[in-house]
Amino acid sequence: MLFLTRRRKVQREGIDYEQIDKEWDWDHFLILQAFVGATVFFLFPSLLHGLPLWDLRGLMVAMVVHVGVSEPLFYWAHRLFHKGYLFEHYHSLHHSSKVLQCFTAGFATPLEHLGMCGVMAAPILGATLMGFGSLGLVYGYILFFDFMRCMGHCNVEVFSSRLFESLPFLRYIVYTPSYHSLHHMEQDSNFCLFMPLFDALWGTLNNKSWQLQKDVSSGKNDQVPDFVFLAHVVDVSFSAHSPFLFRSYSSMPYTFKLILLPLWPCIFIVMLVMWAWSKTFLVSFYKIRGLLHQTWVVPRYGFQYFLPFAKDGINDQIELAILRADKMGIKVLSLAALNKNEALNGGGTLFVNKHPNLKVRVVHGNTLTAAVILNEIPANVKEVFMTGATSKLGRAIALYLCRKKIRVMMLTLSTERFLKIQREAAPEHQEYLVQVTKYQAAQNCKTWIVGKWLTPREQRWAPPGTHFHQFVVPPILSFRRDCTYGRLAAMRLPKDVQGLSVCEYTLDRGVVHACHAGGVVHSLEGWTHHEVGAIDVDRIDVVWRAALKNGLKPV
Repeated sequence: MLFLTRRRKVQREGIDYEQIDKEWDWDHFLILQAFVGATVFFLFPSLLHGLPLWDLRGLMVAMVVHVGVSEPLFYWAHRLFHKGYLFEHYHSLHHSSKVLQCFTAGFATPLEHLGMCGVMAAPILGATLMGFGSLGLVYGYILFFDFMRCMGHCNVEVFSSRLFESLPFLRYIVYTPSYHSLHHMEQDSNFCLFMPLFDALWGTLNNKSWQLQKDVSSGKNDQVPDFVFLAHVVDVSFSAHSPFLFRSYSSMPYTFKLILLPLWPCIFIVMLVMWAWSKTFLVSFYKIRGLLHQTWVVPRYGFQYFLPFAKDGINDQIELAILRADKMGIKVLSLAALNKNEALNGGGTLFVNKHPNLKVRVVHGNTLTAAVILNEIPANVKEVFMTGATSKLGRAIALYLCRKKIRVMMLTLSTERFLKIQREAAPEHQEYLVQVTKYQAAQNCKTWIVGKWLTPREQRWAPPGTHFHQFVVPPILSFRRDCTYGRLAAMRLPKDVQGLSVCEYTLDRGVVHACHAGGVVHSLEGWTHHEVGAIDVDRIDVVWRAALKNGLKPV
């Protein structure tokens, strides 16, 4: 959640696909623990026989054994794994993760996890052998142990420095995410399991520990992004594509998985809660040439944008994100998909007019979207058929093509809207814009530009060999086997992008929607104008050349 974590990140870098792929099987230690536990209790069934649900004496014994045995045992084993052969062949794998996350806590070799099982088992076995064991202790201690490991690796400082200033002895009782991060940044210090006391006793306490914790928890380690892409959730199942739910799943292009079916009711309830009380959350952050780019998500689902009573609430959320970005000092904020819907806010015009003194530049990115679609059209095409022809994108594409003396059949029932667009064209080009009211008019045209959803029945009017270019969300169904279907307008980010770990909807790794790429170009070029409302046709080629110059490539 952005409002909780934005200023408390320990390491500011984003993880990348390489780290996710390397840590893909981070959860194997759970299988190992289950196997070890099952083996122990199979060999010694009396350990579990007759155990009560809870015994407070067992908790006391486990605490003593943890402090007296588990903590020092882990400390010295950990230091041993930082020596020569053991580090090179085993522990270096754990330290190869560039950015800590909860997942990295379980990323280690089987030998290390076997040792960890021994450290975990000592308090449970100690209490059980003394006759004070309980089922609550078995499950509770293991959950506590894994929680503490994940907390130390979460990369978000969860403790306030005021707590340690008021109660200084707590610094030696519980470690913090910033404390453990120093171990990964400067490997020869802060070896403790959960208690810095043992680092202090044996002289391996990093002298930066308390100051770093204070700086991070107070927000001094904050870094303001240069560019923000403000996205939204498409549908209920797609919300499971968020990296904080399934990191590996979100790093691959979105496809519906059967595993999501049991989760669907839970996700639906979360959707209702977020609809009632919602905050913008962070999906990813990456860098291009030193500029920090982030993707924020407004917790609104695609269908909600078409509910008349939801319009004001959605605009309030978008406006809040824009004002927050302005206050933070962000330079460019780009609106995704339905966040810039013409009927919703006039392609962002509503916010610019309402707040004329905005320092953040609001961008809809549709200029580059139009450029991508136009550059996909073969040079030998003389005629196109277009649905959604009077929309913001449809208008710009039609005006651009008529300048190239390409005949554009614009499907629209509104003669008034058609004539308004036609009058924008130069007199010598107006004849190339033609109004049509039925799909039958395109039965001999093999180039369709789709800006309004097509049913399978409507697609039947396209002749065999037709290619469907698209700027409609969601994309149309690939119904015709004798035709080809383009994907939504997108561009591949430059090769020097760092920290990108999320796939944007159904797009491949490193590929973003053209409106996202449009905001990236706006940021990299340092342009100071708002890009809202109607598309400036004269800037289509300017933006396209700027995108190519900055290393973005068409897909």
